[in-house]
Amino acid sequence: MRVKISGIAISVALALSMTGCATQANKDPLESMNRGIYKFNDTADKAVIKPIAGAYKAVVPSPVRTGVNNFFTNLGTFTSLINNILQLELGKAMDNAGRLVINSTIGIGGLIDVASMDDVPRHKADFGQTLGKWGVGSGAYLVLPFIGPSTFRDTAGLTVDTLYFDPIQYTNHVRVRNQLRLLSFIDLRSQYLPASDLIDDAALDPYIFMREAYLQRREQFVTGQASSEYDDFDDDDEEETPPAPAAQ
Repeated sequence: MRVKISGIAISVALALSMTGCATQANKDPLESMNRGIYKFNDTADKAVIKPIAGAYKAVVPSPVRTGVNNFFTNLGTFTSLINNILQLELGKAMDNAGRLVINSTIGIGGLIDVASMDDVPRHKADFGQTLGKWGVGSGAYLVLPFIGPSTFRDTAGLTVDTLYFDPIQYTNHVRVRNQLRLLSFIDLRSQYLPASDLIDDAALDPYIFMREAYLQRREQFVTGQASSEYDDFDDDDEEETPPAPAAQ
């Protein structure tokens, strides 16, 4: 436990030290490097990741994909619950705790979203948002390999969530843990297929579009000006466009 607390403390310290790397006038001081990583992500996505996600969506029946998505969403509810508590959002924490108990039991490990059927609200929270609530600035914009848009603060938050607050991390078998993360990634990417095509067709500079959309969305998320609920996807409705993909 002491090691885990030390790791979280180090991540917070790194986030604090890096928030001065960007100013209001220049929120993307690493643009040259970021564009290179963005190009790499885009190439890898179009050549490998997107075709795999497309095949997954074409081959796996919709009820199975829904169950997979429900399963990973339920795991994410635990991460959100911890961050709700850290943000002293106790009402949201109670909602997420109720969802976690209901879906993990009656919902057969989260495969069935029984809580939504009972109109139990769900509230997404992550440690990047928690750091923002604590007054930590976002720092410079950053594009992560394979993951996509982020900031120094959100990268520190993602590290803490992944290493300490994600139930998958506590799987004893490394192979199973890696397989779960890979399946989660493919499932997530399959939901963004229509949105990625829309961005490629509509944006004159997809990099700037992604950057501005991400920074605006995260700012609203931290300040509470946007809904903190998870985005809902209907895999069978190709006309419904989800938010911009993180892997782009």
